[in-house]
Amino acid sequence: MRVFNRNRGLRNVAAIAAISSLVAGCGVLSSDASDEDGAIVVGTTSAPSTLDPAASWDSSWELFRNIYQTLLSYPFGATAPQPDAAQSCDFTDATNTTYRCELRGGLTFSDGSALDAKAVKHSIDRIKEINVNGGPAGLLGSLDRVQALGDREVVFHLNQPDATFPFVLATPAMSIVAPDAYPADALREDDGVVGSGPYTLESYDDGKQAELVGNGSYKGYADRRNDAVTIRYFQDSPTLTGALQDKDLDVAFRGLAADDIVDLQGKDSKGEIQLVEGSGTEINYLVFNPKDPWAAKAAVRKAVAQVVDRAAIAHHVYKDTVEPLYSMVPKGLTGHTTGFFDDFGDPSTSKARQMLSDAGITDPVPLTLWYTSDRYGSATKAEFEELKRQLDESGLFKVTLKSRPWKTYVAGYQKGEYPVFGRGWFADFPDADNFIAPFVGEQNALGTPYPAPEITGDLLPRSRQESDRANVVREFEEAQQILVDDARLIPLWQGRQYVAASEEVAGAERALDPSTIMMMWELYRKTSW
Repeated sequence: MRVFNRNRGLRNVAAIAAISSLVAGCGVLSSDASDEDGAIVVGTTSAPSTLDPAASWDSSWELFRNIYQTLLSYPFGATAPQPDAAQSCDFTDATNTTYRCELRGGLTFSDGSALDAKAVKHSIDRIKEINVNGGPAGLLGSLDRVQALGDREVVFHLNQPDATFPFVLATPAMSIVAPDAYPADALREDDGVVGSGPYTLESYDDGKQAELVGNGSYKGYADRRNDAVTIRYFQDSPTLTGALQDKDLDVAFRGLAADDIVDLQGKDSKGEIQLVEGSGTEINYLVFNPKDPWAAKAAVRKAVAQVVDRAAIAHHVYKDTVEPLYSMVPKGLTGHTTGFFDDFGDPSTSKARQMLSDAGITDPVPLTLWYTSDRYGSATKAEFEELKRQLDESGLFKVTLKSRPWKTYVAGYQKGEYPVFGRGWFADFPDADNFIAPFVGEQNALGTPYPAPEITGDLLPRSRQESDRANVVREFEEAQQILVDDARLIPLWQGRQYVAASEEVAGAERALDPSTIMMMWELYRKTSW
């Protein structure tokens, strides 16, 4: 983690492995948003795509962390999961295949019903039963069955050793829901929420605003330092940062564009705004769909990897607020490599031309690159325009760009509609496993089957037998080399995490968990604490 040293300097985010998120929306601002006794008002471009945890493997988790509860979570400063709805959790065998949790006593949902072992079993079972394409069922590949023993004991029986399973239980995808309010075999389709988190969802306007009110019945580790939070969703960074500077917001995060970050750095040095920067493990990458006749060709994929100039993207598009990435596992995590640089080196049109020629391809390759039009702000469009420029200028490709709003964009890639598309990823948990496992296998977070049997059948299972993650570097290095050789996924850049806040608000430096999901309960007004 680094801190700018301009006069006062940027505030430092607590030592966490980070990752960022994405998304869409817009907000209508009220004039009293920052009243001293009012709700803390947070702005972001990261709007939920759903309110049902069984459907979400995306930035909807940001909201889930605050309105639902999981068995395990991350108190401030923790890098390993700690009990939340659970009183205790442990593997009960030496092979890491049986995991037992005992719940806290007296837990209830916001509708007054009991949060017991049966509710936990129901919540996890329905994820696998509903099995949303590209949804969180992919996180539960090692789970065989869930057993509820009495009111407070839950036992997870795994089909193979999995030392990462506690990390999975700590993801907001494993949020516990009330059985009577969430069907066992179907998603809940309305905008209602029955959870047990630090807040209840008082109102929700899809893509615009979520109003959270402190949950007086909550029992868990979170020590709430405010009574209410209003989250407003924006479509772009300039509107988001403008609202912060107009004091219509107290905090802004997710989706801050490079130009706006540079501007906020200057305002931070003058004492006008707090800007917190954390080292991030957010990654951005291209996905190639093997159903497309051109994207299915290894020579085409490798030629793209050979032409792409990551440094130009980081500098010209993102003003060096991100850095080039040459591995799907980002810097800062055990197992990171520079495989794409080691194999491809600097961008080279001549090397790419030879790759295509060796495969019998002599005419420019037609490729359609897709991106989301509203999740990352204007930088995404600029990034893909830069990619198109690089590929077209090589003379080896003829690129067409297309985009869709986030919700329809997700539906499209889950149906396999895009030949090549962009994705961002922020970790479910801070481990190299989570930058490989979600993208491979017949069922994965991309909705694009990628069997990779050596990874899914050998390297990942072997690595999950080891509780000490420092001892699995070799397995992750081998897995990453397979990804480099296939070039089905091409990493582009690694981001940092920024949170901007008014001078009247404190707690921003404590508000991000190891996956940089915001813990809204850490925020408070300095005058009220």
